[in-house]
Amino acid sequence: MEALSLLMDGLAAALTPQNLVWAFLGVLLGTAVGVLPGMGSAMAVALLLPVTFRLDPTAALILFAGVYYGGMFGGATTSILLNTPGQASSIATTYEGHKMALAGRAAQALGTAVIGSFVASLIGTLVVALFAPFMVSVALNFGPGEYFALTVFSFVAVAAVVSGSVLRGLASLLIGLAVGLIGIDSQSGTPRFDFGSATMLDGIDIVIVTVGLLALGEVLYVAARGRSAPDLATTSAGRPWLSRGDWARSWRPWLRGTALGSVFGPIPGSGAEVPTFLSLGLERRLSARRERRRGVRDEFGEGAIEGVAGPEAANNSSAAGTMVPLLGLGLPTSATAAIMLAAFQQYGLQPGPVLFERDAELVWTLLASLLIGSVMLLVINLPFAPLWAKLLRLPKPYLYAGITLFSVLAVYAINTSVVHLVMLLAVTLLGLMMRAFGVPVAPALIGVVLGPIAETEFRRALAASSGDPSILVGSGISIGLYVLVLVAAAVPVVTALRRRRKARASAPAERETSDLG
Repeated sequence: MEALSLLMDGLAAALTPQNLVWAFLGVLLGTAVGVLPGMGSAMAVALLLPVTFRLDPTAALILFAGVYYGGMFGGATTSILLNTPGQASSIATTYEGHKMALAGRAAQALGTAVIGSFVASLIGTLVVALFAPFMVSVALNFGPGEYFALTVFSFVAVAAVVSGSVLRGLASLLIGLAVGLIGIDSQSGTPRFDFGSATMLDGIDIVIVTVGLLALGEVLYVAARGRSAPDLATTSAGRPWLSRGDWARSWRPWLRGTALGSVFGPIPGSGAEVPTFLSLGLERRLSARRERRRGVRDEFGEGAIEGVAGPEAANNSSAAGTMVPLLGLGLPTSATAAIMLAAFQQYGLQPGPVLFERDAELVWTLLASLLIGSVMLLVINLPFAPLWAKLLRLPKPYLYAGITLFSVLAVYAINTSVVHLVMLLAVTLLGLMMRAFGVPVAPALIGVVLGPIAETEFRRALAASSGDPSILVGSGISIGLYVLVLVAAAVPVVTALRRRRKARASAPAERETSDLG
């Protein structure tokens, strides 16, 4: 195949000592900034953009790609250890990853995360290299109606599948949507829920929401529980490698997460958050099904390794998928991709179909560098998993004080505004209340991330059709997504009805047994 031969030529070019150094530096920097809430790979690439002005275009883009991939795994490290995602794409990893850390399996959680990232990056990059033209054609079929259907599907799937209760999941989703609507209306420019503060016109930053709901909300919840809270200092670092059982439970979620990320990554507007949450929900549903059919205990909610393997694979394969619209259409689908687009333009390059012809060597060297970066990511991070896990053995007061200080500084650094700290306090108290009343946090986070996108695409669709709502179901893609919405909404209801029937059927048998006794 021509694409495979071009990829091998790009691999030969990327394996030069100079390019290997830039790839290694990028992965290392990306991993370092990925653990910092509010930094992430997007800000790191933005800061490196003026520094790399005099570099060769190929070397600079390899550096940026390494930062992008490294940031994906760096965000998972703090998600697992401290329940604090370094970036939005690592939110889904916190739910089972941090519970694994509390159970003394932090090393295994980090191990499955980095191996899953490697597998997904490898497969995702090969898929992009071999099927980029087809994926570009599919992405071009998405209009406002299809985007809105995609966000609705994400809402329902997360609220119904990730959370145990549909009612509580929908309540959490509505909370997230309400938070996401704060700020200036993107269509009319009207301020909404700004409480007279100019700072709130930009809305509540996703960093404030994630840090408040996940990190500081957990800190306050632990403080409120007092001595009944788990003592992290007593947790063991765990073995440095995955056991045979861990491998057996991880490889299927790696492949399923890779498939989800590869599908959603090239779609503009989907982001990495959608496939990661969908992967988390899928693995939870499959685990519950295995418990019913085969008697295998469902560990979700206690630290299931599938809940880390799947989302991390989806995260990294979607990162590879973002290269499709970036290189093939000149259309960025994430903040980091948008800054990489600026880097292309800085060197006088215009991404698009012509780029594969005019600068084929650069494109294929860049794609090959993603494969090299994946290997470097594995080599750098896997041996250090037990070392990172030992951070949990710090005394609880020092650990949680450090998390609080670190989180407050990260939020204050966004805009050096005291108003942001007040927002953080309000969101933290909201997170504490949600935990106290058993309301899941995941649907709220997906509501904050996708709520504004859903509103914008809904209004764009109606504006394009002069108010005709039929545009929302005007294509096969939209209809297919709405069918999936109905299925996702019906599955929990059907499951609950079956449980009630079984309970009713078993009740008379128990009564007869008690009467005989």
